[in-house]
Amino acid sequence: MKKTLFAIMVTGSIAGCATQTFEMSGGNSSPIPTKEIMQPFFISGLGQTQEVDAAKVCGGVDKVAKVETQMSFINGLLGSLSWGIYTPRQAKVYCIK
Repeated sequence: MKKTLFAIMVTGSIAGCATQTFEMSGGNSSPIPTKEIMQPFFISGLGQTQEVDAAKVCGGVDKVAKVETQMSFINGLLGSLSWGIYTPRQAKVYCIK
């Protein structure tokens, strides 16, 4: 039991969170993302890319407020538990109201 608790604590301390936000327009965006996408990466995303067509989601380039990518605690935990083989990230698209 102590080893399991220790492993969870170590994994939690290693698994950090990170967010990148790209502001496209100064318009009023909804606080709730219009679309949220889970993007799978493998081997810590080495040499991999994922694309999100925000203009298609919002119905035009001028209606995109911001795009955000995030590695949450859960994403980091999954990456730690799989030794970096599976490292998912979240992508969120916010449209102008």
